[in-house]
Amino acid sequence: MTTSTATVGRLRALGRAEITLLVRNRTALFVALLMPVLMLGAVKSSLDRVDLGGTGLSVAATVITSGIGMALLVVVHMNLVAAYVSRREDLALKRLRTGEASDLEILTGTALPATAVALVQIVVLTVAGVAFFGLGAPARPDLVVAGVLIGLVQMTALAAATAAVTRTVESAQITTLPFFLISSLGSGLFVPVEVLPEGLAAVCERLPMTGVMTLVRSGWLGGVDTGEMVGAAATALAWTVLAVFAVQRWFRWEPRR
Repeated sequence: MTTSTATVGRLRALGRAEITLLVRNRTALFVALLMPVLMLGAVKSSLDRVDLGGTGLSVAATVITSGIGMALLVVVHMNLVAAYVSRREDLALKRLRTGEASDLEILTGTALPATAVALVQIVVLTVAGVAFFGLGAPARPDLVVAGVLIGLVQMTALAAATAAVTRTVESAQITTLPFFLISSLGSGLFVPVEVLPEGLAAVCERLPMTGVMTLVRSGWLGGVDTGEMVGAAATALAWTVLAVFAVQRWFRWEPRR
């Protein structure tokens, strides 16, 4: 058996186990399946009070692309923080490290169900945007795909980094809240960055999810400025690298005492 085949087999086994645990955990299943959908109502409500004139954005386009961001933020980041902490506290991560799976395989296998659910939701949102909300097909699908893929890796890495400072599954609701609020309000999910005051917008453009959202929205709506896209990609990748470094440096594989 080749190394790549063995890796795929281990990831498949870990993924199946995580799917079983996700289905059994009604709270986690609710967060993964329904929370992003419910948040779209809040996004729509916030946009009703915002003047989008001059931004090139419509309410429908903003809601659908915000939904993509919500899938990444809620399904991947928030769900995975609790998953990593739970597996650590019940010694599952410690037991897995005694086997053949590498640290990367363990973290990736744990993340597979959440990333798969997020991808399905993103595909559904994309189809709904085109079929029912009058949006055209993405002008630059390559940028949309790049934004989603970077977002998946970034949210997974940030989830593992957040798990390092989270003592219990219950406290995950608290440790994930600051990033959720900052990203929702500052990265254009509830209110587009384009309508914020210039100084505040300049700060928000440096947030982790802002680069991802810029790639997704610009890729869908077109009118892409190359410099802006390079800057957005660089920001998103820089945060991803920092998150990966934090995981390598501080992630805990055994229960916190």
